[in-house]
Amino acid sequence: MSQATPVRVDGRTLKLSNLDKVLYPEDGFTKGEVIDYYARIAPVLLPHLADRALTLKRYPDGVDGMSFFEKNVSRHAPEWVRTVRLSTPGSSRGAEHADYAVAEDTATLVWAANLAALELHIPQWTVGPRGARRDPDLLVFDLDPGAPATIVECCRVAGLLREALAEDGLPAYPKTSGSKGLQLYVPITAPDSERPREYARELAERLAADRPQQIVAKMIKSIRGGKVLIDWSQNNTAKTTVAPYSLRARERPTVSTPVTWDEVEDCAKPQDLVFTAPEVLDRVAEHGDLLADLRSEDRASLPRRR
Repeated sequence: MSQATPVRVDGRTLKLSNLDKVLYPEDGFTKGEVIDYYARIAPVLLPHLADRALTLKRYPDGVDGMSFFEKNVSRHAPEWVRTVRLSTPGSSRGAEHADYAVAEDTATLVWAANLAALELHIPQWTVGPRGARRDPDLLVFDLDPGAPATIVECCRVAGLLREALAEDGLPAYPKTSGSKGLQLYVPITAPDSERPREYARELAERLAADRPQQIVAKMIKSIRGGKVLIDWSQNNTAKTTVAPYSLRARERPTVSTPVTWDEVEDCAKPQDLVFTAPEVLDRVAEHGDLLADLRSEDRASLPRRR
């Protein structure tokens, strides 16, 4: 049994284990390095997790082993980890609710990383101080390439989507998925919880109709070859999207990375927009948080139903 290593983070004592265990075999990236990354990226990551119910995707034996999503906070979680109890209609386990963690400090990130929670997933809405669910404050479009299309094709579609959003007075901010695709975020105010999903679907279907050789708005695999899916469904309030700055469980420790529109426009090959944990730390040191405006109080209103 691995000996636990006690550390102090934010005035909290945590016991870390198996720090030398390799979780990314291709790069030899260890659990200790995962924990170190999350501790160092915390200043820009935590504001994006603030007041959002956290879903962990855990890989106890690394990216080549089994994995599972965890919504309910572990029974062994420290008592200082903030939790919110939320209803879970349609749960595969038949549960009526789950107790989600909410990451408020670096200690909570380190605790999650010590569970080998490589990926952090969050919804497009927040909860209030007493745990009440608020209406969505973010709109997200997940651009997913169907082979042989790659993130290069996603970048071209992102430009079209950016223009369409601008026509409605909505600014868009890009980040990589950390996997194969690209994601666009829009800070919004919504009249109700359903309008973001409706609007995203309307826009995705319109672009797919205008560019049928380039874009699809349905997940049917048989129609996706060589095209880019504009996945609008992640605006469903029951769904989550990988958080900015989260690691991904790929062959290497890639990160869902905020990027500039210049980088999107200049992308000529997939590797142009692949960033690993050490590279992202360097980018943040140079550029700060490229998604800082997502937290602005100046949010655009979604167009009304037509």
